[in-house]
Amino acid sequence: MRRPVIGITTYREPARWGVWQRPADLLGAGYADAIADAGGAPVLLPPLPDVALDALHAVDALVLAGGADVDPRRYGAVRGPTTGPPRQDRDDAELALARACLEREVPLLAICRGMQVLNVVLGGSLVQHLPDVAGTAAHRAGDARFHERTLDVAPDSLLGALVGDRLDVHCYHHQAVDRLADGLRAVAWSEDGLVEAVEPVQPVGFLLAVQAHPEESADRRLFAALADAASRRRASS
Repeated sequence: MRRPVIGITTYREPARWGVWQRPADLLGAGYADAIADAGGAPVLLPPLPDVALDALHAVDALVLAGGADVDPRRYGAVRGPTTGPPRQDRDDAELALARACLEREVPLLAICRGMQVLNVVLGGSLVQHLPDVAGTAAHRAGDARFHERTLDVAPDSLLGALVGDRLDVHCYHHQAVDRLADGLRAVAWSEDGLVEAVEPVQPVGFLLAVQAHPEESADRRLFAALADAASRRRASS
């Protein structure tokens, strides 16, 4: 059978390859590898707000990938001194994609920034700099270094059904959920109490958001579940 097509959001950054140094649409290869390992066909979606929703028609599921900070204006806050510069292209495209996935029940796995985007689009807010919250600095061990930790998972959740009541993860973030949006519930926590995964209060197809980076792990269960949901959606369409 044909693999389900799973879109992954990307970011536009200056890059160098061969003799070229130009803007490029980038994504760590771990995302595509994880989707392929799990039985999906990965497709990279550039941060182009005008075509994002049209691209969503061409895929069976979506991954909202990690990356730069969400602009605090998107959740009615003033930019803090440690918050990165605004990335209007990604914010416009990904907020629209998250809304569309909810409306159309497109299977969605939101990772790191993706979880933050989902919370913002539903009316929640973010902690702009976790080290300002006592006891949470270890979520970002250092530049380009993931911090490994174990999460407690709610057993009565989609995530719990997939992984049980404990999950080993790779963390790299300095922002997180502050006010949890109405319509979402927390389903996993780190030992310091930080919300590490959320799901809809009322399930709508497959929708799971995690703060850590499952693409950095050999554990492909979350991507396999996404690919299964994508296959079911394609078969029913």
